[in-house]
Amino acid sequence: MSRALAKCFRSPSVLLVTSIILLSFTIHWILIKPLRCSHFQIKYAKPLATLVDNEEKVTEIFNAITRTVPSVYFTNISTTTSAKNSRGIILDLKKQYCVGDSLTVQVTMFDYVGKRKTYGGDFLRARIFSPKVEAGASGRIDDLNNGLYNVHFALFWEGNVKISILLMHPSEGVAALWRARNSGYKNIIFYGQYEYRSKKVQSECGFELDSDEAKCEYGAKEDKDFFYCIKPDNVSCESLISVTSKERSHTYLNTLEKTLFLRSNIGVEIPQTTESVDVMSCNRNSEVKPKCSTGMFQPFPSGYFLNNVWYPVFCNLSTYDPQSHISNCLSGKKIYIMGDSTLLQWTHYIASIMNSLKFFDLHASGSFNTLLLLDTDKNVYIHWKKHGHPLLIAYAFTVKDYSTVNQEIDRLEGGPQTVFVFSLGHHFRPFPITLFINRLLNTRKAIERLFLRSPDTKVIIRTENTREQSVAMDRFSDFYGYIQYQLTKDIFQGLNVGIIDAWDMSIASGAFELHPSASTVKNQINMFLKYIC
Repeated sequence: MSRALAKCFRSPSVLLVTSIILLSFTIHWILIKPLRCSHFQIKYAKPLATLVDNEEKVTEIFNAITRTVPSVYFTNISTTTSAKNSRGIILDLKKQYCVGDSLTVQVTMFDYVGKRKTYGGDFLRARIFSPKVEAGASGRIDDLNNGLYNVHFALFWEGNVKISILLMHPSEGVAALWRARNSGYKNIIFYGQYEYRSKKVQSECGFELDSDEAKCEYGAKEDKDFFYCIKPDNVSCESLISVTSKERSHTYLNTLEKTLFLRSNIGVEIPQTTESVDVMSCNRNSEVKPKCSTGMFQPFPSGYFLNNVWYPVFCNLSTYDPQSHISNCLSGKKIYIMGDSTLLQWTHYIASIMNSLKFFDLHASGSFNTLLLLDTDKNVYIHWKKHGHPLLIAYAFTVKDYSTVNQEIDRLEGGPQTVFVFSLGHHFRPFPITLFINRLLNTRKAIERLFLRSPDTKVIIRTENTREQSVAMDRFSDFYGYIQYQLTKDIFQGLNVGIIDAWDMSIASGAFELHPSASTVKNQINMFLKYIC
């Protein structure tokens, strides 16, 4: 790898930029930098645990993101970015490339009438891939804010390497989505089921209720994180037993804006003057990397697939299969897993490869219930639990064991044999971003408190991943997920935690699925095992 590329991809001062784009915001107290491979440092002047209130910080972060979103309005399709009219060209094209070289594609954006775009903000997704060797890696996108984008790739393997750059949303669509997301809480409606003596009552619930009726308030005042239900007559608030949710027939987009999010306008390939390059090994010496451990800085891209195996670029994933040692790795450990159905996948996958683990029947009712796996011979304890509201589930799920991730962390004693894994993401997409920011800040505080009383506890964060493009974009667009991914990596920066970069894996593999494939889950578990063993 060239020295310039190595500096750009490995420097701890480089901005985390996804294969995707556009928004260059680096939050945390607060440093705004353009989306470039520039040197900056996010400084943690004092632990968040010393802060009494998140409100000011949430507003500060929200405003920082908003300043990076293009301030444009969609008025006519002819003036929006057209993927088919845009072009990508490799800068300084070589006759031969070697493994470790860098490659930059410059994309010039044009609108539907062939006029050059003069501002940035388009939401892009870029990767290189080689189907024959099941290889793929994300690209780092540099928005020059003038209709030009430089897409940087590191060539990690030899062979014919194909290039793909997709226009997910034009800048006009990005602006519309950002306004829509932060307009309110009407996309989703929740219903609470109350049981009091022989009485069963259903009531409307949510984070914000447009009603003058008496309300039940659920949540911790110190977290400023509340969920409400309209209080049923003659029923106590403590009688809430379950919650369900569904989408409303509502949108914050206007009629014209909705046309931008027809499926045919999402994820359109941008033509390249050169669609692939040939890469030779050139007998380059492999780099000696440190063992994977928590607290390591992760560049973007953080790794690549080769022969369908994920290789992190910042640490050494041994050539042997970590899962062949899973019994010894997990022996004596207490593992707490908290998140959505993507971490539920983890739980079932671990059970499938470690036959000595058995599910313990907790006799729970409803859906999305807590799971417990035990191996009494090896003294292994694995506990999966759903994260707190919001949970977008059509079936009733119990709230009697309700807690947020930060509340659950505060209940942990911790210790060298304790592992806490969590993920927050998909279920937050239909709601204003301030809800997600506040939850992350509260979670960081809880981790800091945990490390003060038990610094040898392992904490692992699985980022969210991309999802299907057939869903309602005004609620579930990957643009929303991208912002949440960036926030997650930025807010937990500087802590001794391990990051499983599910987003990067999704882009590198070209996946458009909420629930990753079994092979992707396997690679995530490989990283998890390397962090904790």
